[in-house]
Amino acid sequence: MIDLLWLLLSILVIVLLIIKLRLHPAVSLVIGTLMLGLLTRIPLPDLAGAAAGGFGELMAGIGLSVGFGIILGQLLSDSGGARVIARTLVNATSERFAMYGLAGAAFVLSIPVFYDVTFVILVPLAVAIAREAGKPMPLAVGAVALGAGTAHTLVPPTPNPLAAGEIMDFDVGIMLLVGGIGALVAVILAVAAYSAILPRIWRPKWDEEGEPAFVEHEADPDRREPGFLLSLLPLFTPILLILLGTVWSAAAGDLPGWLAFATDKTVALLLGVLVAYAVASRNMSRHDMDRSAATAVQSAGIVLLITGAGGAFGAIIEKAGIGDLIADSVSAVGGNFLVALLACYLVGMAFRLAVGSGTVASITTMTIMSSLGPTVGVHPVWVAMACLAGALSLGHINDSGFWVTARLPGFSVSGGLKTYTLAQFLASVFALVFALLGAALVPMG
Repeated sequence: MIDLLWLLLSILVIVLLIIKLRLHPAVSLVIGTLMLGLLTRIPLPDLAGAAAGGFGELMAGIGLSVGFGIILGQLLSDSGGARVIARTLVNATSERFAMYGLAGAAFVLSIPVFYDVTFVILVPLAVAIAREAGKPMPLAVGAVALGAGTAHTLVPPTPNPLAAGEIMDFDVGIMLLVGGIGALVAVILAVAAYSAILPRIWRPKWDEEGEPAFVEHEADPDRREPGFLLSLLPLFTPILLILLGTVWSAAAGDLPGWLAFATDKTVALLLGVLVAYAVASRNMSRHDMDRSAATAVQSAGIVLLITGAGGAFGAIIEKAGIGDLIADSVSAVGGNFLVALLACYLVGMAFRLAVGSGTVASITTMTIMSSLGPTVGVHPVWVAMACLAGALSLGHINDSGFWVTARLPGFSVSGGLKTYTLAQFLASVFALVFALLGAALVPMG
């Protein structure tokens, strides 16, 4: 059991390197990985190779998929398609359900687009909708924060849920189906709960510091934006293909060769990127599209480094046999799936609270808990959902998304905690409840 102590010590070192020494999370994860290997007495000639192998194995599974997903999202944003989707979804709701419309728009946009970009696109619209509907402006901001954060954390092809299938060895289509439904349910319930809570705790004197810092940009009249359905096409092309492969496989067994190829997540996302290029070409020059893709690749590199470093950490955990020790520890307290999933949530929450990065919290928690599913008799997707819900829970001042959410609308730190942190925490609790109910009703699926 001493190896569990070495795991905790390595995690503590990773957290301290990120927080105190301000090292990049990827560097910190690799240092913690090598430290764990040394402490668990993995032979030195094997240590570096095992860590590199873990990095490479995870990258082989999701590297291209993550990159394609980020390029798709960047093209969707730069072509104006994201703005069209947001405006159409919000306008489709009445004043009574305006907050649900905002959260829904944020939910759809954050499946392919980074949180910060989604928020920047939607916050002017959120403020305008709140004004027209007679709703508190911070309520609209919180609705955007929880819709965007929940989708980005739970729904592929964003990096964290996309990695879940590789780390825990199950089909990404299952994560897409379960994560999508669970995230949508969590968003609807969280908006209702948040709408009831926020007016009771919001104090303008303390929570607002000044006028909103954003500038409302009108659409360029000379630029022909894509239509709503056309804007949705790049997003739904890979989603529908991946789901088709999962459903066909469940219903009919082995896939025909051509369908297995087309529904592979990498090929599906590549097709989505090609559709995104076709849509963007209607109002973007070749140079603009090249620049958009280059920006996306730069962002992808950072995400992939962190994700791959998490894969290296997981490889050492597996080689040292710590995954089996964790599973045995759960069995020793009864092997109850309720206890196991709550533990996943709390570990994810602890990482998010400590390091700020939802990606680090998600990947590391799933890596540590990857062997729990068979031990407690539930499908690994429920373990992944609990880990990801924990990683969504407590973003605060050490998270860049917190400052975007607080500063653009003109909120103080306390205002940011009541919008970004509280809203996403509520969504994370409902996502956890969904995972617990799912594990109880459909344990193996």
